[in-house]
Amino acid sequence: MSKRNVAIIAHVDHGKTTLVDKLLQASGTFRANEEIQERVMDSNDIERERGITILAKPTSIEYKGSHINILDTPGHADFGGEVERIMNMVDGVLLVVDAYEGTMPQTRFVLKKAIEAGVKPIVVVNKIDKESARPKEVIDEVMDLFIELGADIDDLDFPIVYVSALNGTSSYSPDLSTQEPDMTKVLDLIVENIPEASKDVEGGLQFQPALLDYNDFVGRIGVGLVKRGKVKTGEMVSCIRVDGSVKQFRIAKIFGYVGLKRVEVSSAEAGDIVAIAGLPDISVGETICTVGQEEALPLLRIDEPTLQMTFGVNTSPFCGREGKIVTARKIQERLLKETERDVSLKVTPVPDNSEAFVVSGRGELHLSILIENMRREGFELQVSKPAIIKKEIDGVLCEPFEEVQVDVPDEYVGSVIEALGNREGSMQNMANENGQTRLHYLVPTRGLIGFMTEFMTMTKGYGIINHTFDSYKPLAGNNVGTRKTGVLVSIENGKSTAYALGQLEDRGVMFIEPGTEVYEGMIVGENNHDNDLAVNVVKGKNLTNTRSSSKDHTVVLKRPKIMSLEVCLDYINEDELVEVTPVGYRMRKRILNTELRKKQDARK
Repeated sequence: MSKRNVAIIAHVDHGKTTLVDKLLQASGTFRANEEIQERVMDSNDIERERGITILAKPTSIEYKGSHINILDTPGHADFGGEVERIMNMVDGVLLVVDAYEGTMPQTRFVLKKAIEAGVKPIVVVNKIDKESARPKEVIDEVMDLFIELGADIDDLDFPIVYVSALNGTSSYSPDLSTQEPDMTKVLDLIVENIPEASKDVEGGLQFQPALLDYNDFVGRIGVGLVKRGKVKTGEMVSCIRVDGSVKQFRIAKIFGYVGLKRVEVSSAEAGDIVAIAGLPDISVGETICTVGQEEALPLLRIDEPTLQMTFGVNTSPFCGREGKIVTARKIQERLLKETERDVSLKVTPVPDNSEAFVVSGRGELHLSILIENMRREGFELQVSKPAIIKKEIDGVLCEPFEEVQVDVPDEYVGSVIEALGNREGSMQNMANENGQTRLHYLVPTRGLIGFMTEFMTMTKGYGIINHTFDSYKPLAGNNVGTRKTGVLVSIENGKSTAYALGQLEDRGVMFIEPGTEVYEGMIVGENNHDNDLAVNVVKGKNLTNTRSSSKDHTVVLKRPKIMSLEVCLDYINEDELVEVTPVGYRMRKRILNTELRKKQDARK
């Protein structure tokens, strides 16, 4: 049976995972009576809630005598490193493009990686059933992108299929009336156009992990492609480490992929995508070889982290009330366990503080998903504002910059240009069509921290913003990405009252409602001015035995502003922290005591 290895790549939310669902169904992978969830590849709760793919996952199907391994990849920029490494495991890609949105920043990023790896592309124009679909213009955009990225002449003659992944229909024509109710057109293109995987089974073994997984029973697992030779369970093999040293170990288990299931197999050969266990510290990019025939494959590049945050033990007065796991040792164990499967994550203890750890990752989303997972597992912790990781290049201090694409209705363009200008953004391009303007910018990563909430407010929710890491450039201005407004900080412990909140409404926007437990130093609202204001939100109305001449009115309060985890991380300044518990999030000052905080501010 011939083998084909293919990855599905696209900008976030262009329909990769939904497409995989329909390909699995079209190939007869599921039983007729089997109940299938939507986006079946998004197995993690957070993936399903947010509608994003966080971890690349392999699956396989049988179709017309071919065994097709499919890798569903993340579309978000923070997880782009996985896309790059996966290109070493596949011979072709399905580039999924939205029939209305066309090519987006992440489309450029993933296609660039595919072209550099020299894999065969097939273009899938998805959401063809949208009323606003413009397939012909989108294909022109894709062609322009191929040319711009320096693709070979052969690559420009790419096969195209038009689909509605949601409805499970496909056609070779952009005409909606020609859509047929199955996905066999996509599978046929894979079989006809993607080259067969290597069949070099005679040479010595070469296997290179491109992804990591972790299992409590067997420890760390390396997922990758067998490039050459054969491997079987129990065999002694050599591992050529990243530093060039060689370590021998015995293969404990080999896992293959059948449909959605990871199944244990006794052997694998060239062209198979498998997971291998047996070396407790196996790492991405190392080469596993036959003993005595050690030949290293080229090392895989792992994206360096660009953002870091401090994770520490919760020191608020409410510590231990809402979470079961609160100690530094448990937090450190959990963070180190995460590094077993996530090569883009780095954890280091904070010098002179045994209860805090610096966690470095690829972006805000990357780190906030780790925090959210820990919260759901019962952890309590406090985290600092995300900070960029600076680098010295040729004697110049540099910081990460992002390529930003903004789509907004014309009426909001002025506000967006002004806001990005204040954040040291430089405009690269501007285009207008049908009352919508598309802006391309280069912005320091610092400038995007805290920008999302402001952007949504500024464009009344009609704006769309996408960004992806571009490069390190010399440091921009000093005050990029800091919050301009002050906050309202509680000076008392207790439960907030409607009376006290009603008295403070004209001072700013509240984050809490009556009956919320607060403590001294907790942030309860946003000040209308640029300074912090200490307020009493637990004060009750003084009662007297004199009857009021006018009838007491019921206090009607404005709804408080609801802050999600990402919004809290964006919002806080350097002197503030986010307290994370299984029940929710609170923002607080680093120094809780009001008098001490005043003295500290006076020193500044």
